[in-house]
Amino acid sequence: MTVAAVQTNLLDFTGQGWPQLVALSAALILCSLIGLERELRQKSAGLRTHTLVGLGAALFMLVSKYGFGDILNGTTIMLDPSRVAAQIVSGIGFIGGGLIFVRRDMVRGLTTAAAVWVSAAVGTACGAGLWVIATFVTLAHFVVTYGYPVLLRLLTRSVPKTSTLRIGYEDGRGVLRSILSLATRRGFTIQQVDTNRRGDDGWPGGPAIDLVLRVRGRGDANELAVELSETEGVLRVGVGVAPEDEGE
Repeated sequence: MTVAAVQTNLLDFTGQGWPQLVALSAALILCSLIGLERELRQKSAGLRTHTLVGLGAALFMLVSKYGFGDILNGTTIMLDPSRVAAQIVSGIGFIGGGLIFVRRDMVRGLTTAAAVWVSAAVGTACGAGLWVIATFVTLAHFVVTYGYPVLLRLLTRSVPKTSTLRIGYEDGRGVLRSILSLATRRGFTIQQVDTNRRGDDGWPGGPAIDLVLRVRGRGDANELAVELSETEGVLRVGVGVAPEDEGE
C-alpha cells in the first residue's frame, strides 16, 4: 500500500459520524445506569466495570459494521458482522466467571456476573443501532433487581426459610442449651450446629465459644437474634445473609 493510499484511509471518516457517536453515547448512558445500581448495592463490579463493558461491546460492534470499508472497497471479500457479536458473548464470560466465588456454603456474585453479561448485551445492541431494545432491557434490569425481591417475599412469606446465626457465648454456663431451647420454642428446626472454642483470651470474661447455628422455620430470624442477644451468657449474635440476597 502506497503512502498516498495510507493517507487516504486515515482521512476516510466513513462510519465515523453522528450515528456511531449516538450509539456509543446510548451504550454509555444505559450501561452506566446498570452499573450504578450495582454500585449502590456495593457489589464487586460496579459503575466503572459495567460502563466499560457496555461501551467496549458497542465499539466492537461498530468496528464490525464499519471498520473494514477500506478492505472491502472494490473487492469481493465478504465479512460477517454477526461473528463479532458471538465473540462478545463468549469473551464476557471471563469477566463474569471472575466475579463468582464461593464463601463457606454460599455462592456469591451470580447476579453481578449476570448484570455484566446484560451490560455487554445492551452495549452490543446499541452498537447495532437497536437503541429501543437496549433501553427496554435496561428498564427490565431494574424491574428484576428491585421488583422481583419484593414479589418473591410476598410469594414466599409462608414458606420456611433457612437462616444462619453466628453467636458468641461464654463457656461452661450451659448457654448452648438455652440457645437451642429458645430457637425450638420460636418454631425453628435446628439443621446444623458448629462450635469453636476461642480460648481464655477470646473475651474479657474468660473462655468463649463461637457458634454457627443454621435454623429453618417460618419465623423471623432477626427477632430470634434479638431474643438470643438478651439471653444470659450470650456475648454477640449475627444473622446470616437473607435468602433473597444470596447469589448477588
